[in-house]
Amino acid sequence: MIRFENHMGLIEVSQEYFTQIVGHAASSCFGVAGMANSTKVQGLRAVLRRKKEYLDQGVRVYKEGNGLMVDLHIVVTYGLNISAIVRSIVNKVRYTVEQATGLEVKKVNVFVDGMLKEDRA
Repeated sequence: MIRFENHMGLIEVSQEYFTQIVGHAASSCFGVAGMANSTKVQGLRAVLRRKKEYLDQGVRVYKEGNGLMVDLHIVVTYGLNISAIVRSIVNKVRYTVEQATGLEVKKVNVFVDGMLKEDRA
């Protein structure tokens, strides 16, 4: 649960809500082949449940001061400009979270954990 207090009172937003909107925003960006497991729990869940993707996979959202910090672990498509992909992700995630919640996103950290070559048949 992430808690913020403003002039109107206390705001509590669940961690699941943040990871869902961030995961959806990041995975829908051009060049993102998928999300990588960022914690041991996510890796274990992927092995036990054998489901390929979860929206919270590779996403960590936490509060720092009066804003939010977002960590993303992604897999990119081979042969594309990684810095352009990362810029796109940072802008989309920041915009999506700020529009959905009204809370400031201080920083979006994107970690490229792998590359996936697309098979063109």
